[in-house]
Amino acid sequence: HPTPTCMDHVSADGEDGDSHQPERVSVMRAVQFVEYGGPEVLQVVDVEEPHPSPGEIRISVRAAGVNGLEWKTRQGLLRDHLPLSLPAGIGGDAAGIVNEIGDGVTDIEIGDAVFGSGTHTYAEHAVLTSWARMPRTVTFEEAAGYPVPFETAFRILDTVGVEPGQTLLVSGASGGVGSVVVQVAVHRRARVIGTAGPANQAYLVRLGATATTYGDGLIDRVRGVSPDGVDAALDIAGSGVIPELVELTGDPSRVVSIADFSAPAHGALVSTGFGGDKSPALRAGADLVAAGAAHAAGVTDVRPHRRRRGTGRMRARSRQGAPHRHDRLSRTHRPSSCRRICSELPYRL
Repeated sequence: HPTPTCMDHVSADGEDGDSHQPERVSVMRAVQFVEYGGPEVLQVVDVEEPHPSPGEIRISVRAAGVNGLEWKTRQGLLRDHLPLSLPAGIGGDAAGIVNEIGDGVTDIEIGDAVFGSGTHTYAEHAVLTSWARMPRTVTFEEAAGYPVPFETAFRILDTVGVEPGQTLLVSGASGGVGSVVVQVAVHRRARVIGTAGPANQAYLVRLGATATTYGDGLIDRVRGVSPDGVDAALDIAGSGVIPELVELTGDPSRVVSIADFSAPAHGALVSTGFGGDKSPALRAGADLVAAGAAHAAGVTDVRPHRRRRGTGRMRARSRQGAPHRHDRLSRTHRPSSCRRICSELPYRL
């Protein structure tokens, strides 16, 4: 990333020789939107650099994760639950190099490569509230796609309380979150049944799950591969299967959804990732990745097309990320995961 520029703010009276010294404010480029809408409302603007509060760190962003929450927020679908003061920044996950440390932080040093969760991560610099060191075997693009899948996986598995030897059904098992849930559950020695489309059946088998398709007849298919029943179920996709999951488990308290807010009407639970320290889950995920026991699916590399003349805007395209070491830093801003969202996003970074 280019070195951020500085702006001089003169004193109120504007006279030379005034006792007030010019205030130097460092600015950076960041993605913001001033109105709700599609990807076209995103603009790259100059904003004041953020700085960490106690217990936080700041990173020079090398890659930012793109999650469903971002496009739902941008479109205004969550305005009743997450009201914003526009213009607003965007982004919650990122990976990069630590360049500032808040008071009280003792587990990290300037120059460390980390990934984590914070605010307004579609920017040159971002403050993280939860983080973990990057495994040396992964790229920044891969690591930027880790926070939401790993935090969600550990949270909902702990909520549903799956024990070794028990059978877990995962509805929507082949996506970014679902695939990590499968891997963590398998690592915990649970038997996992995963639902996915026909094209992803072999992928679930490679992850260690028993694969089946979703849609009509789900109950009979699951009972066919698990005659002894299902101990717990997780709804990742929010596809309206809560009644079926409750029937399969026989206990609505053993059904947890992250996407269907009608679940409580059936006695099931809804789990969200708002609040709380995510660092323990991120460190646990990093350990699994370093040990070769897990990876996050759906990580893509977004490189800008040639700049459009007269607009200062770049179009983005998706491609598989090419590995690079921590000391070989990319100069492009590369959001990770969720190919559809990435391919829509206009960039000028």
